[in-house]
Amino acid sequence: MQHRFHQLIVSFAFAVCCAAAIAAGQTATVHKASVDVHAAADLKSPTVATLKQNEQVSVAGQQGLWFQVTLPAGGNGFVRVNDVRMQYAKTGSGSGNAVFTGKAGKGRVSETAGVRGIDESDLKTAGYDGAQFAQLEADRVSPDAAASDAQSNGLQAKQVPYPTEFKPVADAAPKATQAEKRGGMSLARGLLSSIGIGAPAPANSAMDVAEAAQGKSETEQAAEEAALGPEIAGRVLGAAPLWADAEAQARVNRVGRWMASQTSRPDLPWSFGVIDTPEINAFAAPGGYILITRGMYELLADDEEVAAVIGHELTHIVQRDHYNVIKKQETQGALTDAASSNVAVGGGVAGSMAKEYVAKHGATIMATSLDRGAEYNADQAAQIYLARAGYDPLALYAVLQKMMAVGSSSGNLAQLYKTHPPLDERLDRLDQGRFAGQ
Repeated sequence: MQHRFHQLIVSFAFAVCCAAAIAAGQTATVHKASVDVHAAADLKSPTVATLKQNEQVSVAGQQGLWFQVTLPAGGNGFVRVNDVRMQYAKTGSGSGNAVFTGKAGKGRVSETAGVRGIDESDLKTAGYDGAQFAQLEADRVSPDAAASDAQSNGLQAKQVPYPTEFKPVADAAPKATQAEKRGGMSLARGLLSSIGIGAPAPANSAMDVAEAAQGKSETEQAAEEAALGPEIAGRVLGAAPLWADAEAQARVNRVGRWMASQTSRPDLPWSFGVIDTPEINAFAAPGGYILITRGMYELLADDEEVAAVIGHELTHIVQRDHYNVIKKQETQGALTDAASSNVAVGGGVAGSMAKEYVAKHGATIMATSLDRGAEYNADQAAQIYLARAGYDPLALYAVLQKMMAVGSSSGNLAQLYKTHPPLDERLDRLDQGRFAGQ
């Protein structure tokens, strides 16, 4: 009798816990025409129900790339993370935090009143932190060490096509350097002056603009990337230092270096770090520097989701997205100066160019909105890099779903929403470019 009473107490406690989990659950809508609900997080497990498009379920938790859901008619089961679409959590509800407890970090993401991430003013004024940058580089993992770790976890590199991936091509023949091009411009000015034409302000302006717009060789662009990366990353670290969690730093470097080895630019000096700020975001500086916020890291469940976030940022570096914005700013700056007849374009070697750029702009390029096409492309490419690295491409889908569950007005996501398309639009694009079998 006593044993039976104990069983009833345990059963009651379990029911209360389940009810609490359901109450804390996040609403999701069936996104496909028809979705099978499985008894376990396994496609081979029995189907316990079939849901139709637009039916709603309550997500009580996550197991790998599966959501545990409570069904409209009662009972529960599991669906794949891309079978349903999370609804944006209401501001301050915290429900997404209760459902998704990150295992990669030390705990779960919490919505803190007045959360303030790294904004443009911080990136503009932050000084270069040499000690933090040195630590970032010291945490690097070699490609061989990353590959060994991946293989010990059962990962094998695969060949997956990416037709539009940028592939650096060595200069076919020696080209004039920027210094030589600038020298040519100076010679032209001198010739004009020597024949008595002088060099009126409009003529000088036109030459200066042409000088700024001169095409750069691949060697020069790579050198500028290499110089800009440390300058920009060092200033992001000046705004938010590395998180004092050695395990987290080692993890992002192991996973990140394995992912980077699957890109068309594996030889960059890839460095990865987790910075100590509660916002949910990540930054990719030219030349191979990726910084994930503590808030983002704590949201992630496993290596696969860490890889998904890194994959998106890898693409921005591989495709030179931020670097190309910097080049455009250089040219536009020359045009602005020309309009005021106060031109000061050009510069010295790549290192001087980088120092001049950050002296004027700081690390604000990290708060610059890229073209939406670049962000959608980064999501698609992240799936390709995940597949190449042996991970499931659905991991990115899971991360974006979690971010939706945090809420569209969350302070943790404020800065990310300023620079990226809405999460539901990003998920729509992933649906359109779905990998076979998803």
